[in-house]
Amino acid sequence: MKLLVVIVSYRVVDLTIDCLHSVANEIASVPGIHVAVCENGTGDDSAQRIQKAIDENGWASWCTLTPLEVNLGFTGGNNAVIRPALQADDPPEYVLLLNADTIVRPNAFKALVDFMDKNPKVGIAGSRLEDPDGTPQRSAFRFQSPLGEFEGNFKLGLVSRLLSRWIVAPPVVNDTFETDWVSGASIFIRRQVLLDVGLLDEGYFTYFDDIDYCFNAKKKGWPTWYVPASRVVHLVGQSTGVNSKPKRLPPYMLDARRRHFLKNYGPLYAAAADACMILGLSLWRLRVVLTGKRDTAAPHALADSIRHSVFLKGFALQDVENPALAGNRG
Repeated sequence: MKLLVVIVSYRVVDLTIDCLHSVANEIASVPGIHVAVCENGTGDDSAQRIQKAIDENGWASWCTLTPLEVNLGFTGGNNAVIRPALQADDPPEYVLLLNADTIVRPNAFKALVDFMDKNPKVGIAGSRLEDPDGTPQRSAFRFQSPLGEFEGNFKLGLVSRLLSRWIVAPPVVNDTFETDWVSGASIFIRRQVLLDVGLLDEGYFTYFDDIDYCFNAKKKGWPTWYVPASRVVHLVGQSTGVNSKPKRLPPYMLDARRRHFLKNYGPLYAAAADACMILGLSLWRLRVVLTGKRDTAAPHALADSIRHSVFLKGFALQDVENPALAGNRG
């Protein structure tokens, strides 16, 4: 198999089917594509509706469905498909993790395959993500740092200019270049990377798994590149409810952030990152109060950042609690 495309669907059955319609147009662009949809425990008739769409549209020759009974998050849902694929007689040369809330543009798959075929030392590649009207979204990033956490939460122009080299999400450019990490909405991974690094860390559940994966791939000598010739529309946050509009961040997102810093940098660095985030948010709140500036931070962001910091939650490396299983404990 040349390419395995994995689409994890949770509470977005209509978007998943729309995504498959766009994917169907690209199947012929690369010989040896297989698409695997994981219906990630939505709990209604979503799996039946996706299977019906596969059957009625004649997609069964290249698309299969794996239904799960419980939502295992982005990491567990993808791993449920990737794990058996790697153990198969014809394992994929490449794996593309594609969000269900995406629409692939023409040649999105071919651009990634061609780039990776020509650059065998590159381990991971990411698409250019964009709005439906073609406006690019920031999808090539730097790794988080304490100064980056301060800048991103304070959001003051002078400070941002002084700390420009630590900005996590730099402005979009249309060049192909090496970057620290790319968005998991469309992330293309070489099979050897999966063998060297392993599967996605299910301790994250959802969020920060893409950062973690690129970080650990880089440690193994596999760089990540941004490939804007591969264009993918991303309908931001449809499957998680977190998007560009200010909305309270879910606990599992903040816990995933803490796990990332503790796992990959250690307790002192995690403490510095938390302190800088809390300081940045505090100064931002003061600025909002003094100037009347519109508050664009997530509701309760300061209180939640303190509540989920290492200072209150501790320095032990913990798995992020799966909210789908939390109610079943005891």
